[in-house]
Amino acid sequence: MAIKFQYNKTALHNLNKQLKIRQKALPTLKNKEAALRLEVKKAKDQTDDFNRQLQIKIGEQELSAGLWNEFLPELITIENVSITSKKIAGVSIPVMNEIIFKEQDFSLFSKPDWFPAGISFVKELAGIVTGREFYARKMALLDRARKKTTQKVNLYEKVQIPGYEDAIRKIKRFLEDEENLSKSAQKIVKKRQQKQKATAV
Repeated sequence: MAIKFQYNKTALHNLNKQLKIRQKALPTLKNKEAALRLEVKKAKDQTDDFNRQLQIKIGEQELSAGLWNEFLPELITIENVSITSKKIAGVSIPVMNEIIFKEQDFSLFSKPDWFPAGISFVKELAGIVTGREFYARKMALLDRARKKTTQKVNLYEKVQIPGYEDAIRKIKRFLEDEENLSKSAQKIVKKRQQKQKATAV
């Protein structure tokens, strides 16, 4: 990134100010990136855990798969998923609190006696699937925030900070050269004036 600047003390002061802001912000950004990376990993682990739980639950029902043809899916539905949010490294993250189910009444005499256990199983399964979806979305959200932070860290660390340092170096060199030329010119003028005085006498 080419930083536009002028070869004067005002520009030097402004560039130093911008450089200090970025140098001060960089450790904070790196900490934020590390915190988000950790949260992404936690969300991924949670998603993987829910996937394992789902496989186990489905495996447990393989032998009784035929019975499920009798089950009435409308007996239980998810009414609401309670979600709040909290901030992690300055990013607002959803937190799943509870899943609220709505159950339909049914006659225990006219339906198979395993229906209550079936409802409990469906609740468990719905909880696992909802949890898996929730953590997969949370992981995507966190990963997007982490990528943005990583881009900013790279921009500061690899582009802007070296760019400002280079511009500051160039201005300092220019001002030093200008000062040296000015001193040399003053010496030449002084010597010339001394020579003129000497010849005038």
